Formats: sequence, structure tokens, C-alpha cells
Amino acid sequence: MSILTHLKTKRIRQFLSALLLGFITFSCATTSEVIRPPSGDEPDVYLYNLGLKALSEEKWSIAREYFRQITDGYPQSIHRADAKLGLGDSNFGEGSDHSFTMAISEFREFLAFYPTHRKADYAQYRIAFTHFVQMRSADRDQAPTRLAIQELNIFVERYPNSELLPEARSKLREARDRLSDSELRVGLFYYRARWYPGAIQRLRTILRDDPDFTNRDSVYFYLAESLVKTEEETEALLHYERLVKDFKQSEYLEDAESRVTELRNKNSP
Repeated sequence: MSILTHLKTKRIRQFLSALLLGFITFSCATTSEVIRPPSGDEPDVYLYNLGLKALSEEKWSIAREYFRQITDGYPQSIHRADAKLGLGDSNFGEGSDHSFTMAISEFREFLAFYPTHRKADYAQYRIAFTHFVQMRSADRDQAPTRLAIQELNIFVERYPNSELLPEARSKLREARDRLSDSELRVGLFYYRARWYPGAIQRLRTILRDDPDFTNRDSVYFYLAESLVKTEEETEALLHYERLVKDFKQSEYLEDAESRVTELRNKNSP
């Protein structure tokens, strides 16, 4: 055999060895471990219990593997719907932007496949809550807040008898407050910049869209102040009076009472 032939043969052997090694590695990486339940246990039940255990221990990827085996391998399992929820919860638990997106996808698929399931309210709540935990501070973009409000409103409308309703309403109030606080910041910016028409428009919008806003005493006061600056004193008096009536404690209460007295005296015959 010539030296050239020997080198070619050696290279071919090296290539085949590398190819075989890669195939073996790929096969091992893509083959899930076979779960064998104890004697007498149903495989899907055993997998589901393992998934719940991993979920409680915050082993998100392991829990997801068990739940996925049920949804993919046991379509008739009584635990298939709950395993779908488990997939959503395990994705939510990871807490990344990508995993939040995956969690919402799993919960939406659950509602598409099981719209009348006893845990449908839970799935809808978890969609809303996933958006809720992504809400940003009032000085930042409020897109996640708007999505949380949208999904929480759906929950309240569809599941009025759910045990989760009080919690959903509490979260809805918090989300609405966050959005209104964001609008209030803009209104105050316009007020301090002395662009009173812009402030009036923003503050009126808050009262129209969120009449139960927790911090509406601020809205009443600065809306009234802006209206005074634009010589709309009749409407300004109404907002000062609403502040005094609705709030027994407020940092603006003393000033509002003073303004009410001043405007009433000014307009009295």
C-alpha cells in the first residue's frame, strides 16, 4: 500500500469514527429516560405525582419533562388536563421573559382544549397573573399593565363564582392604579410645565376611565388647580368639593377646603 493510499484510508476511518461518535452522542441526548412505575401503579399517575413533586421543589425543567410525557404519551389520561396546567406553572416558575411567554401559551391551549374544565378559571387567572408580574413601574411602558387589566377583566366577567375572584379583583385594582398613576405622572408634568390644557385633558381622562382610582385625590386637586388657571372656576369648585367629600385624610385636604371657601365667597352675591 502506498503512503498516499494509507493516508486516505486513515482519514476515512477518522471521519467514520467521528461520525459514529456524533450519532451516539445525539441519540443519548435526545432519548428521554424511560420512567418505570412501581408494580401496580399506572404510568400516567406515577408521572403526574413525580411532576407535582418536582414542581413543589421548584425543579421546573424536571417537572416539565414529567408533565410533557403525560400530555404527549397518554392522551386518554385523567391527568392530561392537569398536566397541561403543570406545564404552564413550571414555565411560569422559571420567571424569564421567554418562560412567561411559554406559560401563557400553555394556559391558552388549556382553555382551548378544556373550556368547561373545573380549573378553567385557574388557567385564565394564571394568564392574567403572568402579565401582572411583568408590570413595570408607573414611569415606564405600561403595555404589560394593559394586558393584565384586559385578562383580569375577562376573568371577572367569565368566572363570577370562582374562589379566585377576590384575589383577581384585588390584582385588577392594583393594575388599574398602576396605569392611572402613570397617566397622573404625565398630567402633573404638564401642570408643572404650565401647559394647563394638556394637564386638564389627562386628568379628566383618569376620572373617566378609572373613577375608583385610589389616588384620585391628587387628580381632583390638580385638575381643579389647572381649571382655575384657565378660568374655569365653576368646574374647579366641583372637583375641590369632591375631594373634600370623598377623602377624610389627604395631603390636599386643607388646601382644597380653603379653595372651596375662597371660590364660594368669590361667586356669592
